[in-house]
Amino acid sequence: MATEIKVPALGESVSEATVANWLKKEGEAVKADEPIVELETDKVTLEVNAPADGVITEIKAGEGDNVEKDALLALFEEGAEGTASASSGEKKEEPKKEEASAQSKSTDSSSSDGQASSPSARKLAENNDVKIDDVKGSGKDGRVMKEDVQKHLEGGSSSSASSSAPAQDRGPREERVKMTRLRQRIAERLMDSQHSTATLTTFNDIDMSEVMKVRKLYKERFEKSHGVKLGFMSFFLKAAVHALQKIPAVNAEIDGQEVVYKNYYDIGCAVSTPQGLVVPVVRNADTKSFADIEKDILDLGSRARDGKLSMEEMTGGTFTVTNGGVFGSMLSTPILNPPQSGILGMHRIEERPVVRNGEVVVRPMMYVALSYDHRIIDGRESVTFLRTIKECIEDPQRLLLDL
Repeated sequence: MATEIKVPALGESVSEATVANWLKKEGEAVKADEPIVELETDKVTLEVNAPADGVITEIKAGEGDNVEKDALLALFEEGAEGTASASSGEKKEEPKKEEASAQSKSTDSSSSDGQASSPSARKLAENNDVKIDDVKGSGKDGRVMKEDVQKHLEGGSSSSASSSAPAQDRGPREERVKMTRLRQRIAERLMDSQHSTATLTTFNDIDMSEVMKVRKLYKERFEKSHGVKLGFMSFFLKAAVHALQKIPAVNAEIDGQEVVYKNYYDIGCAVSTPQGLVVPVVRNADTKSFADIEKDILDLGSRARDGKLSMEEMTGGTFTVTNGGVFGSMLSTPILNPPQSGILGMHRIEERPVVRNGEVVVRPMMYVALSYDHRIIDGRESVTFLRTIKECIEDPQRLLLDL
């Protein structure tokens, strides 16, 4: 008897998803809990797993189809035997167009010699005539991720077919690609932010000397003791909590005619992924140690890039920190993440001449920016907030002494 595989619960405020990628074909044998299809929502990518050992007998929703909760994705025969070969679909002489598309785009989760890879990595490699076996993986157990394929392409080490092709054979001058659901949602939220807030940005610069000394002095002992590296983000999250406690309006939000002041500190950390920018949240940052914050950031960032975050992990933040410095940014004006009223932008560290005690010296400096909603945060509060961040980073002992 056939079992129906349906769209699972998509999470709070999410009513629809897009079938992004079929990982298995019709007639292909699968194991229990093995991923068979990826669904993309405006927040995360979800994997739908096989309910038991068996065979996918019929695909009902093709790649690119929009589906709602409980919509039928495929029919599944539990305990049946199947094959992964293309001939397994011969029982249908004329499959539906969308089903044929789903079949042709699907690939195994590993290459012929067992090289594990993500679906997005396989798709990018296939589109650029790159053998997945030639790409060095950076994921768990050497799994090839999409960014690994991108680096492979940027390094000019793609297949000889693509590198030796004459310029006139590179295809059309333009290509239209439909925006992913996540990218569409990001675009909508950015426009909403611009239209619904009175955003201003204030700037300051920070001498990173003392924090860099602390990291250099304790980084080996810290990693040995806690199993995670001591980065700059934990210092900035701690400093942000300290500043938010001092200036509560930056941790507040507008709800109709009321201002809601938050007495908890859930800090969003912006993460760039192959699918777009996401903002997982470090919960109760005020109660966590440097090590706990570093572990949370490492875990959330890794799962964000793999598309494994849950809806709950990306909602409910009270303030956001974004670090454009990892990409070399010198200065930027970050966009608010509504309903939050403030976002802190970090940038690259660069040695610059500064005046100290009447003398010109060279110091590792970072520009920081605070974008804020001027409807509830005044200039005095915004400047004081950013100055507090500066003071905490330039004198890290303040964070320990709560000064």
